[in-house]
Amino acid sequence: MRNKAVKSSLKTAIRKAREAVAAGDVEKATLASRDASRALDKAVSKGVIHKNAAANKKSALAIKVASLQG
Repeated sequence: MRNKAVKSSLKTAIRKAREAVAAGDVEKATLASRDASRALDKAVSKGVIHKNAAANKKSALAIKVASLQG
């Protein structure tokens, strides 16, 4: 049950970052991406997701945020 709660909060953090990117809000997207990265790292340290899965998600988010900044 704990893993389910962590995964749910992860999905929420990632969704917020993606929505900020879609809205074109650079500052909000940067902050949301930072929060999502932090949440992903915590999930890895707790053994909820694999470190490579987290790295892939962080990389994809970073690319989307960077595309906003020009």
